Order: sequence, then C-alpha cells, then structure tokens
Amino acid sequence: MRWNSRMAEKLLSVAVLVIFVLNATGRLYKLKRRTRARYNYYFGKDGPPTYAKLRKWEAALPQHNLSLPFPEGKYGRYVRFSNQVRWLGWNNVFNDVLMSAHLAYISDRAYVFQDYYWAQEHYHWPPSTYVSYEARTPLPAIISGPVAGGAFEPGDTAPRSISDDWWEVVCPLASRRLINARQVKKQIPDDASGLAVLEHWQQILHDATESCVEVISANWEGEGDGLPQVFDLWVWSSPRVLSLWDTFSTSPISRLLGPSPIVQDAVERNSVLFAPRGSRPPSAAVVKDAYRRMLAIHLRRGDYESHCRNLAGYRSGFYGWAQFHHLPDRFDTETVEEKVFRRCFPDVELVVKKVAEARKDYLVGHEGGTLDVVYVLTNGEKEWVEALGEALRADGWARVLSSVDLVLDKEQMDVAMAVDMELARKAEVFVGNGWSSFTSNIVYQRLLDNRDPITIRFT
Repeated sequence: MRWNSRMAEKLLSVAVLVIFVLNATGRLYKLKRRTRARYNYYFGKDGPPTYAKLRKWEAALPQHNLSLPFPEGKYGRYVRFSNQVRWLGWNNVFNDVLMSAHLAYISDRAYVFQDYYWAQEHYHWPPSTYVSYEARTPLPAIISGPVAGGAFEPGDTAPRSISDDWWEVVCPLASRRLINARQVKKQIPDDASGLAVLEHWQQILHDATESCVEVISANWEGEGDGLPQVFDLWVWSSPRVLSLWDTFSTSPISRLLGPSPIVQDAVERNSVLFAPRGSRPPSAAVVKDAYRRMLAIHLRRGDYESHCRNLAGYRSGFYGWAQFHHLPDRFDTETVEEKVFRRCFPDVELVVKKVAEARKDYLVGHEGGTLDVVYVLTNGEKEWVEALGEALRADGWARVLSSVDLVLDKEQMDVAMAVDMELARKAEVFVGNGWSSFTSNIVYQRLLDNRDPITIRFT
C-alpha cells in the first residue's frame, strides 16, 4: 500500500511537472510573439515602417489638450465616423475621409482622423512582420492638412482634427452619442443629390447638443449595412456627387490638402529621373520644369481586368469627379460592351494611340510647349510594362518611366500610391481611367489646381 502511495505521489509530481512545462511553453511562445512584434515596432527589421517619430508627432498635436477652450478641449465638439471604409484600396478610403472631414467642418465639429487599414492583398509586407495586429498606416504619413491634424487658416475658429487615440481620452465611451448611419440613410431619398445628403447630415451633427458624437454602421443588435458610409458607392458612382463640388472644392479641407512630408520627400528624391536627357528639340530649352514636359498615365492591370469586364457588362458610367461634362473624352452609356472594356482595360496599341492624341491636342493650345516624357502609374507585370515602353519610345517619346523606376525608402514604399498620385498631379498632362477612384482623386486635385481641362484626359 505504501508502494502504491509513493507511486501515486510520483505520478502526480510528473503530471504537475508536465502541466508546468506545457504552460511555460505556451507562455514562452506568446512572449516570443510579443517580443518579435515589439522588436519589429522599434526596429522595423524586414517589415513595414514603425513610424515611431510620426506617432510621437501625432500624439503631441497642440489640439490634444483637455484645457483648451471651447470648441476644443474637454468640452469641445467632436465626431468620429466609425462607419468609415476599411480594408479597401486607398482611394476608396480617401473619398470617404475627405468628405467626412468636410461634413465635420461645416457641422462645427472636430473630425477624428484614423489610420488607413490596408486590404492584406495590397500590402507590401507579410502578416508575420506587422507591427500591430492589422496592416495600417498613419493618415499623416499619406496626406497633410486639416484633415490629418494640420492647422486651419488664421482666423478660422473651427476645432482642429484629433487622432483616434485622443478621441479615446477626450470622449470616453460613456460620453458618446451613437448615431446609426443606416437609420439616418433611411430618411434620405435614394435619388437625393450629394448636396442633399450632406445637408441632411449637417443638420443632425450641428444640432446635436452632445460633445462627442460617433456615427456607427449598425446598432448593437447586429443590424448591418453593406454600404454604411454617409457618402456611399451609390453617391460616388453617379452624377449625384457632382452637386457637392462647389462646397467641397472651396472648403479648407480641400484647399489646404497636400502631400505628407514623406510623400513630398519621395517626389523630390526622384525628380532627377524626369529631368531632360540627351538632345531635345529647340523649344524644349524654355521648359525648365521637368514635370511640365511630362505626361502621366494611369494603367491598372492584374485584377482590374475582371472588374472592367463587369463594368462593361453593366455599361457603367465614369466614377466620381471624372464625370464632369466639361472634361474631354466623355463616356457614352450607349457605347457597345467591348468598347467599354477596351477603354477600361486598354492594350498597348490603344495606350500608344491615346497618349499621342493627348499630346497633339495639348500642343495645339500650348504653343512652344514640349511633351517628351511619359510616366506610367501601373501595377502591371514587368514584361507588359517593358513592351509598352518600347512601343512608346518607337512612337517618339524620348523617355518612358513607370512606378517601378522610383527609388523609395521603407516609409515612402508604404505610401507609394500617394507618391504616384502626387507625380500625376504635377504632370503637365494626365491620362486616367474614368472608372477608377484613383483617377478620380487625381482629377479632383488637378481641378483644385485650376489645370486646363485639355490636360485631363481618359483612356
């Protein structure tokens, strides 16, 4: 009996030891994961940028101060759009961010800016390297201006935008009024103009007496909406959005919008690529700004082929600001399906023809001008891009560059889409894809810059 007791004690001891080891192993694994994430955060080894300095700048924004007088500080007026687009391409999010920030501004509330959350398939780094549980980039790494925490103009007393982190401080959960976007959208006719949508929401947000308002995509009972944004896809993809232009284009959200310092540094770093090289026609001597001799063209490839097939099948019209009737290359909804597809997903031959046409039309009204450089904004395969370059050079273009030619550091690579957009904004002529939100936002910025409509073209 004594022997059995001792054996039982030994078995119990072994069991306890096994449990301890397994528990320790689990803790060690979790510690290893936390340590790796922490290491990636501070050093960024083989992973995305940590933005450590930018995070400190963001946290130290002067509006992050509870002691500030109304309409900022502890008793200020704030609105957070928790129904904001996530996990889509940057320009779908960019639309939502800008228009929501404008709505906040005209409602006398501070806009709460959030990180850009990437769709994993668009991100440059694998999940094992993430510095947080999701792939995301600080908004001030992509753009600058009041929408991303920057100052308004002198004399403008509007409350400044605050970060998502500061929202948690100044607007604890118990203090928030929650507004279900779906319930509000039910009150607005389906065919309402974009301006009518804006004015409806402005009245709600302006008249709300609570300091902290949060617009959510569903109620707590799980009611959802596939398109819960205030300005959803149905607004952006129809001419209804154009009614917003006058108020939106004159807003400080638009007027003071600019590239982030990271994007600006990338553009300056690569400006030498677009400088004149070799012999040039005599007229080229007067064109000292390299961008004034450049045509930029947006050519999305890859997954866009199937998207264009769908658009062609529905004979879908242009998107966003590309719908303005005063711009060239209008889309005719009576166009046959195959022609719609070819415009949306042009082959090399059509691209060469379009840029030649755009150059010819531009030079007619710009005597003494020169266009001899093409910059291709694309995600196309290397072989396709090289074939396009050969065809363009054979058609008389002196220099052809593409997105892959840019020299970018880790932070600049993370915001490469914004670098491409800034280059297209600066180009003398831009040829875009009228069905693309990427193109739409370049058109938006070029219109803000008062560019000649003949310099804004579509494939």
